Amino acid sequence: MTSVPSVQGTAADVPTEDGVADAHLSHPADGAPRPGVLFYQDAFGLRPHLRAMADRLAGAGYTVLVPNVFYRHGPGPVVELPEFIDPEARPDIFERLRPVMRSLTNDLAMRDADAYLRWLARSPLVLDGPVAVTGYCMGARLSLLTAGTHPERVAAAAGFHGGRLATEAPDSPHLVAGRVTAELYFGHADDDPALPPEERERLEEALTTAGVRHRCEVYEGAHHGFTQADTAAYQQAASERHWAALLDLLDRTF
Repeated sequence: MTSVPSVQGTAADVPTEDGVADAHLSHPADGAPRPGVLFYQDAFGLRPHLRAMADRLAGAGYTVLVPNVFYRHGPGPVVELPEFIDPEARPDIFERLRPVMRSLTNDLAMRDADAYLRWLARSPLVLDGPVAVTGYCMGARLSLLTAGTHPERVAAAAGFHGGRLATEAPDSPHLVAGRVTAELYFGHADDDPALPPEERERLEEALTTAGVRHRCEVYEGAHHGFTQADTAAYQQAASERHWAALLDLLDRTF
């Protein structure tokens, strides 16, 4: 895609079966329709850093929707966050977030995904046709689930430093592989307790067996959360590698 020098970011409300999800919408400022991207948050949620990431993606020529997937618990972010999330702050934040995260079941998340995708399809800022999905940390799970649950609407899906992508649970995201028609890309954090080597292997095997076009890469030396510049896990080199991989996937798709 050709780079667009100016973007416009606005608040958006997305009606769902269970209420209204607050969201951030970012798009090239000329207002012309562009390929749509559904952008799934990490656990910390909708905040300035994620808006900045969406704006950067919009600057590459896309219309990007970042919904607050925890909208049932209030506007994002649903818990108070410091400007910079350091290791000392994380335990307290996750103690408050953990029940919120658990409440977002796969069924609820995919019911919401239908609403997000319908909203993009109806937006005059989005070109007709399937969209792309990208997700971070817990959002990588949602990205894979969305690709498998709504294959006719998703042309490409990516996930970065995702966790619990291929567990032994009966609702593990990797079990949707047989329904995926999109091209997938996963950038895994190295030595990530949220995605141990056996789960990476299980994911790779599931995607390969299902014949899914995909690439899974381990970012050596990168920690879980490496794209999130407002956290101590951020690693600039790994983050820039993620941008290159994501834009390459989108370029091939659109």
